[in-house]
Amino acid sequence: MPSPNETPSFSHLRDKALQLRRNMLIQAAGKGQGYLGQGFGLAEFFAALYFHELNFDPKYPQAPDRDRFYMSTGHYSIALWAVFAEIGLIPKDTLTTYGADESPLEMSTIEGHVPGVEMTGGSLGHGLGIAAGAALGLRIQNNPARVFVEISDGELQEGSTWEAATAASAFRLDNLVCFNDCNGIQADGALVVPMEPVADKWRAFGWDVQEVDGNALEELIGAMHWARARRGKPKVIVMRTRPGRGIARLEAREQAHFIRVEGNEWDTLGRELELENA
Repeated sequence: MPSPNETPSFSHLRDKALQLRRNMLIQAAGKGQGYLGQGFGLAEFFAALYFHELNFDPKYPQAPDRDRFYMSTGHYSIALWAVFAEIGLIPKDTLTTYGADESPLEMSTIEGHVPGVEMTGGSLGHGLGIAAGAALGLRIQNNPARVFVEISDGELQEGSTWEAATAASAFRLDNLVCFNDCNGIQADGALVVPMEPVADKWRAFGWDVQEVDGNALEELIGAMHWARARRGKPKVIVMRTRPGRGIARLEAREQAHFIRVEGNEWDTLGRELELENA
């Protein structure tokens, strides 16, 4: 994969983000449903992470010196499969099986089913603790690999998240970078318990913090460079993302957590994606 020290090609990353959205549409059309809202909202993040920042060779997904990426929100798997298809970890023709019986492409990640998946998702609020433990273990082993974890704003309502944040700060895990996706939604709409000001909460727990527009590649890349240079504390990048970003009709939906549309509408959504991103 490209070195994070290289100057990024933003046109290349924008093309990748668009392709990830195409891959997600293919998946959702297969069973007629999926977590498109969150996946579309994180397309730029996944493009920046896997095509610029992460030290990860898909030919050796278990390499000891690889950077680890833990996706705490297992139901965002639709985005992970989209990027795995692009880097060659899974065949593209499996995308249509997303969510189907006996398909490896579950609607929530399961470790061991697909190479490159570092943790089983589903029950929320565990990703940061797992990532903090991995970061501490790697440091004890003198392994220079870094640990990245993505969590949602809904998971900030879980006490386990703040227990892990406390431990990571106490151990000064500066090889740990958390990406906090703040899209403002949960299963039934807006966050049940408002969590703002999110950035101030992280600072209160001893973390270095950056806030970015999570759909702006330049801001994401800049924050990743900032995180690489900082020492002495764990870092968190608070990403403000828009569910359904990339297709105006999806972005305007109030219920964007899990999306179903009529069977004949998938082609229409595909055309809208191309027109709006031409």
